Amino acid sequence: MTESGTGQLLFGFVRHWSRRAAEGDATAAEQGRLVQVIEAVHALTGRGEPVTVNAVADEIGIDQSGASRLVRDAAQAGHLDITTSSIDGRRRQLTLTETGRTLLTHAHAWQEEVFGQLTQGWSQRRRDEFHRAMADLIARSYELDR
Repeated sequence: MTESGTGQLLFGFVRHWSRRAAEGDATAAEQGRLVQVIEAVHALTGRGEPVTVNAVADEIGIDQSGASRLVRDAAQAGHLDITTSSIDGRRRQLTLTETGRTLLTHAHAWQEEVFGQLTQGWSQRRRDEFHRAMADLIARSYELDR
């Protein structure tokens, strides 16, 4: 293995994990897409941003028509409610349903389980430091987007 910079490692890690959902069965891939939409709605809500199809598209890095299909699928699966915005009747506002929040809870539990497996043998201090560093990277990423 050749030595690479930290940025290369980070992006390699992201590529590796983004491909994993596509490498399984069709049902797992579909579930992964639903979780991605639910995560986007959750993140936008948490940041106090408008939760629209276009915002979801921006959050997950796809075009509006792709996001619209994913949002439709998540709503049909019972994970999202789609309502007309009270501010702009042309916009659709998205909110998580109870089923969507349950899916998110399960997804987060799985994510923590995988992190535990990946960091097996790490001290709690090392895990905490990694957590803080990742939180800082994410916060800085949003700052650079503005």
